[in-house]
Amino acid sequence: MAASAHVSTIRSLYKRILVLHRFLPIHLRALGDQYVKEEFRRHKSAAPDEVKSFLTEWENYKNTLQAQVLESAGRQRGAVTFGADLPEETLSQFQDEQIGQLYELMLESTKPSKQFNIHEDSR
Repeated sequence: MAASAHVSTIRSLYKRILVLHRFLPIHLRALGDQYVKEEFRRHKSAAPDEVKSFLTEWENYKNTLQAQVLESAGRQRGAVTFGADLPEETLSQFQDEQIGQLYELMLESTKPSKQFNIHEDSR
């Protein structure tokens, strides 16, 4: 893949994820946007094999979130659940640093008092 096509593919994935985050509850959107930005920035200079794995996982995330957004759009009322269970075989392949990041993300996303004081527009 040519370098410009590769960059374009990554940029497109990044933008699509941020667009999908607009459909999340406001506190999850803020947390998700921050996490995505940090992860994409962190992997700018990653090794090619790491990049392939990175892109595959973010594509999976995008596809899952997109399906959940579409499902939530079809519902009139009721709680919408975003996210997915992580299979144990996938978790066992994580490095210690990734386990730590996942744990911190879980703690942040399940805090009873939200870190962000953001009010949705009441229009």
